Amino acid sequence: MARRLPVLETSGALRHDGSRRVIHPADVHGRFNTARKALFYALVAFMLSLPWIKINGNPAVLLDIAARRFFIFGGTFNAQDGAMLFFVLISIAWTLVTVTALAGRMWCGWTCPQTVFLEGLFRPIERLVLGSAAKRLAQDADPNPPVMLTVKRVIVHILWFIAAAFVAHAVVSFFVPPTQLARFIPRGPSSAPTTFLWSAGFTGVIYFNFAWFREQTCLIVCPYGRLQSVLTDKDSLTVGYDAKRGEPRGKATDKQKNPTAVGDCVDCKRCVVVCPTGIDIRNGAQFDCIGCTACIDACDEVMDKLERPRGLVRYDSLHGLTGEKKRILRGRVFFYLAIGLVLATAGSIAFRNRKDFAANVLRVQGPPYTLEGTTVRNAFELHLVNKRAETAVYLVEPIEKPGVRFVVPLTRVSLAAFADARAPVFVISTRGNPAGDFAAQLRVRREGAPEKETLTVTAPCLAPMR
Repeated sequence: MARRLPVLETSGALRHDGSRRVIHPADVHGRFNTARKALFYALVAFMLSLPWIKINGNPAVLLDIAARRFFIFGGTFNAQDGAMLFFVLISIAWTLVTVTALAGRMWCGWTCPQTVFLEGLFRPIERLVLGSAAKRLAQDADPNPPVMLTVKRVIVHILWFIAAAFVAHAVVSFFVPPTQLARFIPRGPSSAPTTFLWSAGFTGVIYFNFAWFREQTCLIVCPYGRLQSVLTDKDSLTVGYDAKRGEPRGKATDKQKNPTAVGDCVDCKRCVVVCPTGIDIRNGAQFDCIGCTACIDACDEVMDKLERPRGLVRYDSLHGLTGEKKRILRGRVFFYLAIGLVLATAGSIAFRNRKDFAANVLRVQGPPYTLEGTTVRNAFELHLVNKRAETAVYLVEPIEKPGVRFVVPLTRVSLAAFADARAPVFVISTRGNPAGDFAAQLRVRREGAPEKETLTVTAPCLAPMR
């Protein structure tokens, strides 16, 4: 028995008067839907497991802002490594831009957290309790809903809130060690008020987003969709409708009577009712399209029933949809690859030259120097920071300079993980030798580390000219 499908006369999440139209996308089955769901669950499992996975004894990902320590896939960083953040962010931006130039909005439809959690968690809860899209459309249109429907809607919101709290705590576990977070939860908000406020805030935002705002996040808040006109071209892969094959539209029986009079599109609007943003893919490229491929599966399902070739709606470039020559490698792509090579080279050099400790010479408060007879004394503090996740010992060695004597009370400094300390350093010279200002240097290295990891720091000394 054939299934009756909901049909909409208009498309898009906004009506002509600017008011919002609630979108209830119909269920769809097909190869892309199956692949996306599998990827969604894999991504959610990966996200949930990251804070628990140990690499070198530390979490795979932990951004402990309060303690100023950061673990990222085996790398250990602290607040002194803020410059490294540039390479991380610029690499993410480069990847997104390059993937968009090649594959369009595949990020939005397949891996964006907005899509993953909406289609993989929150929408299934709604379908499970309230039924199919056709039923939900009828329920919304009922001016006097029965009591049982109201109860079901309350249940849905309760489940959404629980799901939002679960996701929120999963997000917080990237900033608070998960074992510590697990101890906080049964003790109540008073045990960790800051963590509780962040968890509550994330829960509220996530619940609001997935329970009500939904596709508006993609259409209004996220700037990525509006950048498509500059990030893509007619050779970028996109989800599109083959108008040459599909037009003019007609009934299936019209095609049987006169195969050349009408195209393959039977105007069933199945591609519209399955769209999570409510657009009609047949209207051409639109920034509302997130490339989710639901319309491809829907159209393929109809084509299979009509015994017509698949691909009326498909992944293709705009040139491919119009029958023109398609290009994957082109000037834009080569330009992005060149930029990527420069970024990779610069990033590799920066990370290779990164030291697992920091050392800086700071002048102590007070007069720039003291003069006692012919003796000039400059006083400094050597600030040492251990960036490692374990205790380390650092050796301080003055570099000899003619006419200059060092007094370093602490030549061996032990620091706990991510700890810092200040060691006094005095540079003593004779008035007029050297004449005027001069630089004194010290070598600092971790005990047991190779000589190449030695860091040389400079102390700018002040002295009278004669």
